[in-house]
Amino acid sequence: MAGNRFRYGQWHGGPDPLAPPYDVRAAVDAVGAEMLAGGSLRKALRDLLRRGPQGRGGLDDLAARARRLRREALRRGDLDGAVTRARALLDQALVAERDELRGRTDEAARFAEAVLDNLPRSTARAVQELSGYSWVSAEARQAYQRILDGLRGDVLEQRFAGLRAAARAAADPAAQRQLAEMMRDLNDLLARHARSEDTTDAFAEFMGRHGEFFPERPKDVDELVDVLARRAAAGERLMRSLSDRQREELAGLMRQSLGDRLAGELSALDANLRALRPDLNWNRGERVRGEQSLGYGEAADALGEIAELDELLDALDQDQPGATLDDVDVEAVSRTLGRDAADDVRRLRELERELRRQGWVTRDSDGLTLSPKALRRLAGTALRRVFADLTAGPRGQHDLRSAGAAGEASGASRPWEYGDEQPLDVVRTLTRAVTRAGPTVPVQLAVSDFEVVETERRASAAVALCVDLSYSMISQGRWGPMKQTALALSHLVATRFPQDALQIVGFGREAAPLTQAELAAVEPDQQQGTNLQHALRLAGRHLRRHPDAEPVVLVVTDGEPTAHLDPDDGEAYFKWPPLPETIEATIREVDRLTRAGATLNLFMLGDDPGLRRFVDAVARRSRGRMFTPDLDDLGEYVVSDYLRARRGRR
Repeated sequence: MAGNRFRYGQWHGGPDPLAPPYDVRAAVDAVGAEMLAGGSLRKALRDLLRRGPQGRGGLDDLAARARRLRREALRRGDLDGAVTRARALLDQALVAERDELRGRTDEAARFAEAVLDNLPRSTARAVQELSGYSWVSAEARQAYQRILDGLRGDVLEQRFAGLRAAARAAADPAAQRQLAEMMRDLNDLLARHARSEDTTDAFAEFMGRHGEFFPERPKDVDELVDVLARRAAAGERLMRSLSDRQREELAGLMRQSLGDRLAGELSALDANLRALRPDLNWNRGERVRGEQSLGYGEAADALGEIAELDELLDALDQDQPGATLDDVDVEAVSRTLGRDAADDVRRLRELERELRRQGWVTRDSDGLTLSPKALRRLAGTALRRVFADLTAGPRGQHDLRSAGAAGEASGASRPWEYGDEQPLDVVRTLTRAVTRAGPTVPVQLAVSDFEVVETERRASAAVALCVDLSYSMISQGRWGPMKQTALALSHLVATRFPQDALQIVGFGREAAPLTQAELAAVEPDQQQGTNLQHALRLAGRHLRRHPDAEPVVLVVTDGEPTAHLDPDDGEAYFKWPPLPETIEATIREVDRLTRAGATLNLFMLGDDPGLRRFVDAVARRSRGRMFTPDLDDLGEYVVSDYLRARRGRR
């Protein structure tokens, strides 16, 4: 509309709608690098959130701040302040009363002095015995009443935070009756809630009558229960944190100050709250120390803060099965650690949410794990590292996405990349050039215009890669290179030679086939034993499923066989030094593979003399080859040997 004026400024309506998508590939690569270096996959994913993006603002930083605040709360003061204060007021009342009685000469004064002289040493019992005493001194009477009114007000204000009526209720019998009526109605409401009755209308009616006692304005019964239960638990933790004598003194003073009716309703309320929220830590005491004497409310607040920090630390730990960052209460973080800490939690949630939304991670019963998409990226990285080490020449010309240079055309094409050996697709190449630059003569070609014809290979291989998963592999720093090698080979087969059939077999005391995802997440076998016999048996089973393919078996190990399957019960049997039965059982599997025409090559890690003798003998017996690569060269050796062996002798 003509005459309208527009103003532009920073966007304040939430997330920027024009912001680019949150890119988390760097985080995925960091996890992959840690895993390829020999680390645990799940630990790497946990550490990503624990350290935070770029190593700051992670769960560890938040937990460290929470632990520091917890230590400060534990040094806040002396929890026995309520009893100490009552003792001081009682001494003040007794001194004033004795001064007044000393000026009198009647028998009643002498009797009163005898009563005061024979009071129990216990503060609570003394206050109880003086409940019916007729005070002569007005100053003494006021000091004694302050004991009861002060503690009653502290207890009620702690249980109903912000309760300004507590001070009135301390001295006004009518206000005390109103409090008792509120607690009776509250107990009735909670009892109905515990029986799973519909309390929507009852809650609204209760808040309409007694809402002044709840400045937090809870929205429903569950929110009301949560607020009250945490405070009740803090009060119970205070009692548990005192010594037996201190606990007895404080309990006695509370009964005396609250009176039978209020004390009864409060006890019933605590029982209802405890039944509704048994998950709170009601029975744990703390060793809070400090020079400052804390009153009842201050002491309970300190213990309530400690309890909240404990819950926060449990949530930040993320070690429980199925734990997610959604378990972390952002409001509690903001309340205890500050707004900047709450912002850190929101950023970590966004990181985890984007990792899942973009398909990089999935969540199972054990927590986060890499998705197939992330594993493909990780395996591609591993393969690029291997190819970067290969020398120039025919072995170096292996593109990850190649579908084969010699074979039947598949009818598809793709952009040319350096190292491609496939024939050019002339029609598509010229079409891309004309589309880009227009119909000019001569046609101007750019590198981005070239497309190659994809072909399907006619030859295939059945490959079994047997990798040692025994504990010595990680203790000697061989775990990372082994994983990197296996992932690189699996990615090479999947992308360049999809017609080949690869089976990865992991072996420790026993052997088992591994998928790419299982290989990435596998942990070292904590049981002793290197069962190469079982691994070769599974390799032979895989080769028999592909009788028309070139059979290739590659073995990566750092120890001679020390375990085999018992022929009677099929259980793995371990013995060190190796038994002749173990060696014989392993050699039988070698002979079966040799008769099947399999190429059997062994990659020996380490310089164990027994392993060297065994591997050399197996290589000679199977007419295979033995390699002793450095760890940094393992991937290059295995991938190169696979490429050589798959060409076959046929």
